[in-house]
Amino acid sequence: MKLCAGVSILCAVVFAPIPVFAEEQPVAPYEMSNTNAGAAPIKGLAVFDALNGQAGIRRIVDRLVDRSVSDPRIAEIFINRDLTRLRRTLREQICYLAGGPCTYTGRTMADAHADMGVQTRDFNVLVEHLREAMDAERVPFAMQNKLLAKLAPMHRDIVAR
Repeated sequence: MKLCAGVSILCAVVFAPIPVFAEEQPVAPYEMSNTNAGAAPIKGLAVFDALNGQAGIRRIVDRLVDRSVSDPRIAEIFINRDLTRLRRTLREQICYLAGGPCTYTGRTMADAHADMGVQTRDFNVLVEHLREAMDAERVPFAMQNKLLAKLAPMHRDIVAR
């Protein structure tokens, strides 16, 4: 392949295939970057620790997704969606934003939610489910608010206009 002749390291980074994890549907190529997570991470480990680390984040995300797909107010959003990929990228995103030792491999918020038709009321229900999941994990209210403060500005990239 002449395109990458002499610059193999650069080509390996720029043209690296998007990883496809077991049971996930492939997605169109995109540039992977932690900036796709939508915000800079919280400094320090206090929020990550309050979420009970990666195990706690896994439980929080599982509760969030389970409640969301079964909630008749928003269940339609999740029809024909790759829930395996959703769970993985949400775990990565929350871990990364909470200051944990994770890398976010998902798409940008705008790209990930394009054509989903998410409305403000849907976004608010998701936040409700996230709060409930964090409450179940016994995450202190102040620590919940620190994470939510990172997530709230993503409204503009997630909600359809």
